[in-house]
Amino acid sequence: MKTGKGTGMFMAEEERKYAYFLCSTYTIGGVRAERLLARFGSPRAVYEAEAEEWRECVGNSAAEALERQKKSGEWEQEYGQLSEQQIHFLLREEKGFPGKLAEIPDPPYGIFYRGKLPDENEPAVAVIGARECSEYGRYVAEELGQYLGRAGIQVISGMARGIDGISQQAALSAGGTSYGVLGCGVDICYPAQNRRLYEELLEKGGLLSTYAPGTKPLPQHFPPRNRIVSGLSDALIVIEARQKSGTLITVDMALEQGRDVYVVPGRLTDRLSDGCNHLLTQGAGVFLSPESFAEDFLRSWEEKQGLSADGSGGKNRRKNNRETGRNTAKVKLPKESLQKILECLEPVPKTSETLLQELWEKGEYTDISALNRALMELELLGYARQNSPGHFSTSAN
Repeated sequence: MKTGKGTGMFMAEEERKYAYFLCSTYTIGGVRAERLLARFGSPRAVYEAEAEEWRECVGNSAAEALERQKKSGEWEQEYGQLSEQQIHFLLREEKGFPGKLAEIPDPPYGIFYRGKLPDENEPAVAVIGARECSEYGRYVAEELGQYLGRAGIQVISGMARGIDGISQQAALSAGGTSYGVLGCGVDICYPAQNRRLYEELLEKGGLLSTYAPGTKPLPQHFPPRNRIVSGLSDALIVIEARQKSGTLITVDMALEQGRDVYVVPGRLTDRLSDGCNHLLTQGAGVFLSPESFAEDFLRSWEEKQGLSADGSGGKNRRKNNRETGRNTAKVKLPKESLQKILECLEPVPKTSETLLQELWEKGEYTDISALNRALMELELLGYARQNSPGHFSTSAN
């Protein structure tokens, strides 16, 4: 039995139960499930096989895990409780399984989710980065999440502390959708401090995992989880990453899956940006502003979808979403203040410190934080461009 992309059919209920047995057994991932199914022909046949036959197919440790799971009998009760917990269980060959996931190297045999799954017909971006992020990283993640949310671009991330959770919360607050990929069961909120985000994702997006309900968030679960984050996305944005971090593992997986990678550059002296700056030397795309990223990304996405060539309404839909995002931004900044800053901007980039000095001399802004927020609003409106971190000019658009 060769599993592949969803066929549009659902497996018979009896077989689904035994498929759950496979998916809920620790250490049985997509590759081992594929071997077992190829050898025995069906989930039920795998279940009914002898331990020695399992051992010949997947090795001692996996065979022992299958034997323990079979003897415990708990998996059958767990399967029966899925609907009570509002947890959906979907297999790779079944209708509705994410096509992007089915096509990655080492695709999962099954997934568990609460809420909804990402819309395959809409663009999706993964936003990842440091858990212990700086104020600069927090600021960029918030502004990016808000922009993506207003532009109708789905945000995929791991619901972790720091950049992941900040960008997802910002997208939801802006009226967008986001999906969290967990390194534990979808019935577990991890980290506990992100309970509000967990509940909002259930309401406005979804939560998914390759791990069965009740699976604890162990460290070894997160690297495999990262391939699902990138696999569900069309592109990946990295905001702050140390030279050796789990974020870079996700980048490697994204590249292996053929996803575009964009990186927010950082200061040479900032250790939180060492990994980002190194990625730039390896050819990663430079993220300079939400506006410039969206233009580049959506153009590429539309070309891949064939929307710009076939005359369908896809491109216009995306354009309208971006304009909606800009109109939302207009109410955030008084028009007079906006004009004062625009008068100081030129085609040649200026640092925010230079702009602050010029505005101060005119009796305007004296707060660098307020100025930075205003400059970001100008970027979202399409009037300004951040050419490099802290350097702004008038937009070329």
